[in-house]
Amino acid sequence: MSELRVKNLRREFGSVVALQDMSFEVAEGEFFCLLGPSSSGKTTTLRAISGLEDLEQGVISFDGQDVTNAPVQNRGMSMIFQTFALYSHMSVEANLAHPLQRDGISQSEIKKRVGDVAELLRVSHTLKRKPTTLSGGEQQRVAIGRAIVRRPKLLLLDEPLTNLDAKLRHEMRAEFKRLHRELGMTMLYATPDQLEALTMGQRVGVIENGKVVTVGTPRDLYCAPDNLYVARMVGSPPINILPAAAVRNDQFQLSFLQSSLEISSAPDGKKLAIGLRPHDLVLAESDITGGVRFSVKIKLTEPLGDVTVFDLAAQGADLKMVLREEVAAQYDVGDEIEVAFDPKNLHFFDHAGGQRLSKE
Repeated sequence: MSELRVKNLRREFGSVVALQDMSFEVAEGEFFCLLGPSSSGKTTTLRAISGLEDLEQGVISFDGQDVTNAPVQNRGMSMIFQTFALYSHMSVEANLAHPLQRDGISQSEIKKRVGDVAELLRVSHTLKRKPTTLSGGEQQRVAIGRAIVRRPKLLLLDEPLTNLDAKLRHEMRAEFKRLHRELGMTMLYATPDQLEALTMGQRVGVIENGKVVTVGTPRDLYCAPDNLYVARMVGSPPINILPAAAVRNDQFQLSFLQSSLEISSAPDGKKLAIGLRPHDLVLAESDITGGVRFSVKIKLTEPLGDVTVFDLAAQGADLKMVLREEVAAQYDVGDEIEVAFDPKNLHFFDHAGGQRLSKE
């Protein structure tokens, strides 16, 4: 059993509150991601769980035992940091062996574990080399190896791909998923990158100002975000958010780009925000039954290879949409086009509190 429970953590640095009521649970063998912008509390949370940070309040339990005040070495956890933090004067083999030597493991067992980890991470050919002679990807693999060679029950990862280029980040995302599948280890991964969180996490906890505001699967967070903050945090390009107002009782007409839409379950006169994913905005010629059509002007194009993002101006509102490159190539900046969306794809939020509103 390797289950982590974090409840009501609070950490202060003078007048700055880094964590406030931080609570979430990670199931045994789960790959759980913490997603949040810089200074939201991700690193402080991981440091608190590992024992590197004192707390003003809260409880951390692991495998059903309270480890809030337990020494670092007694928690059965390992942590990988943003920097590789390898010993440059030691060989790769010595770097991997160092945690085991510190734990008093026998030489024969150390040799076996180092060999097994090096093979698992595909760095066996680098064992006699120094870290400074390795590529970024190889250094990251060695850093991972040094963390897992102790066979921890929980692996904490603090933005481990930050210092890698785009190609290596892509490769290492796949590598982490492979390791999780093969090792079955409980992993807690902190990142500001929603792509990393959505592609690797089985569940994702979204952090805002030192507190987890929602937890869900990647699909849940994208398709049915609990609030405006989550809707904006998840998805690329970001979701289009437009103001609207509900009128009348029971059936509420929403003025959206001069088109009337109807929803229920919103108090009369409540100010709303409407969310529309850029991928759900299409050319009007597409076959959408009951679709809402309107004209827009192309302000900017952002080619991304197989797709292009259009920045659009629509009757005072700014929108983004995504088109396949072969379709986007037919249009230029300044062109007026007709676009459409299916009302079923709209997301409704309370404008003041940001909470999701039901369309039923």
